[in-house]
Amino acid sequence: MSESLDLAALPADFTWGTATSAYQIEGAVTEDGRAPSIWDTFSHTPGKVANDDHGDVACDHYHRWPEDIGLMKRLGADAYRMSVAWPRVMPAGDGPVNAAGLDFYDRLVDALLDAGITPNITLYHWDLPQALQDRGGWTVRDTAEHLADYASAVAGRLGDRVTRWATLNEPLCSGWIGHLEGRMAPGLTDLTAAVHASYHLLLAHGLATRAIRAAAPEARVGLVTNHSTVEAASSRPEDIAAAVRMDGHTNRWWLDPVYGRGFPADMRELYGVELPERSGDLDAIAAPLDWHGLNYYFPATVTDDPQGPVPYAREVRLPDVPRTGMDWQIDAGGLESLLLRLTDDYGVRELYVTENGSAFPDTVSPDGAVHDPARARYLEQHVSACVRAVRKGAPLAGYYAWSLLDNFEWAYGYDKRFGLVHVDYATQARTVKTSGLRYAEIIRAHRESHA
Repeated sequence: MSESLDLAALPADFTWGTATSAYQIEGAVTEDGRAPSIWDTFSHTPGKVANDDHGDVACDHYHRWPEDIGLMKRLGADAYRMSVAWPRVMPAGDGPVNAAGLDFYDRLVDALLDAGITPNITLYHWDLPQALQDRGGWTVRDTAEHLADYASAVAGRLGDRVTRWATLNEPLCSGWIGHLEGRMAPGLTDLTAAVHASYHLLLAHGLATRAIRAAAPEARVGLVTNHSTVEAASSRPEDIAAAVRMDGHTNRWWLDPVYGRGFPADMRELYGVELPERSGDLDAIAAPLDWHGLNYYFPATVTDDPQGPVPYAREVRLPDVPRTGMDWQIDAGGLESLLLRLTDDYGVRELYVTENGSAFPDTVSPDGAVHDPARARYLEQHVSACVRAVRKGAPLAGYYAWSLLDNFEWAYGYDKRFGLVHVDYATQARTVKTSGLRYAEIIRAHRESHA
């Protein structure tokens, strides 16, 4: 065990998990009453996804979930962060529940619990029913209210066994990348639409938080957000101001309202878009959370870009720094910094790293193994960052590796592999990688340190 991994510094009851999302792994997109989502539409639009890949089959988890639970057990994971597919449970986005769709998650939750694995359910991981998108999607208020109804239905069915719930995953991606940059579903490039979508996503979080607690009084409710540390590329005042704007765009816009500070005034002025506010909305958005989930992958270094798009800050590609197969800079120190920022600046009382991982080009060796030392090293570095953050006072209660399986990686298609387990998409054969075996060692060593 590397000396830097002083795992005894982590709490004895520290959660070790893996994470996935429904559209990325389930497949079975037309089975048992499931209707299309915005990602079905987006991925079947030529040119939107690399190689025109789509999630029609993905990892076929809908049929192979017993094997995948077995893989979690092999890794030693004691928790599984999964998402429920809204278009499987409420195909029209509102109205009646599709019994067959909810039955699937009922069976999955029971099997996880039987295996000694705690389910952590995310209600919205980007797969908005296309029927709601046709009525305005996240740009209209009704969608936030429909999410609350959907949350009530799912929590009402599973809340007797599931206690840990997340309302949304990475609203930044849904709001900015999906509505401003156009690189994710629904593929819009409209600032007004993006700002309104961002508002309604956070409102949906607040309304769903109330709905979950009403349906399942024992529920512990959180929000999962993705963040980057932001630094200026130089000491020029213009670059320093650009870093402040990027931090507002990437971090403060999504955290300040949730923690009772309202939407940042400087960003409201920068966007120049009137928010669709109603009385009581900010109180709903700031509903107290039981925990907060941080997804972290990379830092950002920016320079002023007055002719570019909002927030008029352009990321600079630093030379001679380690990078993943996504061309993302590797900086485990950023994870430590963000955990401490959430603790010190926002007063978060219970934290989880809900996603953290790396993509590298993997190949199956002639011996049938998948050797991925770079991913194993990435894992070690970021677990070590978690240890450092805990030593400095971060109330970190768990770490979920992204991802259990290689999967449909959104607009990148199937070329980018994040899994601890390799998936041969032609045969659906699963192979635990070196990184998966290393994760199992880390989990085992932590438990032994507290034995």
